[in-house]
Amino acid sequence: MKSFLKFSTYVIVLLSLVISGCSSSQTASKKGKSKAPNIDLTHWKVTIPTPRADGKAMEVSPPDIFDYPNIEALKEFMYPDSSDGSIVFHAYPGSTTSNTKYSRTELREQMVSGKNSTNWTFKDGGRMKVKMAIDQVSKDANGKEHRIIIAQIHGRLTNEQKKSIGQKDNNAPPILKIYYDKGKIRVKTKVLKNTKAVDADILDKKAWGDDDGYNFETPVGKGEKFTLEVIVSDGRMEIVLNGWQKKVYKGVHMERWGVFENYFKVGNYFQSRDKGSYGKVKIYELEVSH
Repeated sequence: MKSFLKFSTYVIVLLSLVISGCSSSQTASKKGKSKAPNIDLTHWKVTIPTPRADGKAMEVSPPDIFDYPNIEALKEFMYPDSSDGSIVFHAYPGSTTSNTKYSRTELREQMVSGKNSTNWTFKDGGRMKVKMAIDQVSKDANGKEHRIIIAQIHGRLTNEQKKSIGQKDNNAPPILKIYYDKGKIRVKTKVLKNTKAVDADILDKKAWGDDDGYNFETPVGKGEKFTLEVIVSDGRMEIVLNGWQKKVYKGVHMERWGVFENYFKVGNYFQSRDKGSYGKVKIYELEVSH
């Protein structure tokens, strides 16, 4: 009988050790689980706050951008977070592109991989959908969060249009800016100052002004995932937050914008020059179609 009890005790202890070991192994496995970002960068280049030899912000285009985790210049600004499968876009005051005082770690759409010269019009149509989160953002001296432009549709002049108005570059205004602004998603667009102006006159940036802006009602907290979808067609632009909150723009201003070429932008266009300020935006999913 004593031998049987000893044997039973031995079996129970052994089973306990096996179960405990399995549990620990499963827990360790869960803790060690990692996700690699699954975002196709074939049609995107990135701009970062680091200067090039000419002092302007550095850019990395395809195919180099495919190896972004191992590019030394990008490691601080664009890097994978294996804990949640995102790409982090970190920006703070530094080198800028032309026509702005703010820095960015921002993706720019390239319809032809590695080239900026092929773009799209509203008549061509376009759709961008992104899942993202505001990971971190600094505050100003009054305790208010700094703003970040997280997505854009930027206008572009063709070479012929640029030449016709005597402009040095192909830059045109952005028809859409989407901000993270103190916990809200805010949308800004452009309005034509003189709706009866001829096409040649509306190519100039001065022909366009800013609208009053629109805030989506539902707040977005830091670290909270949300989706943005931008859908463009001839004379119409729609922005959708989290699949159901919508803002639609149509009418004369959208119709007249058809004179410009466009491209999507997404990431972290940081809207502060305060010393020590910064922001981090995470992108989990990104898709574009035309």
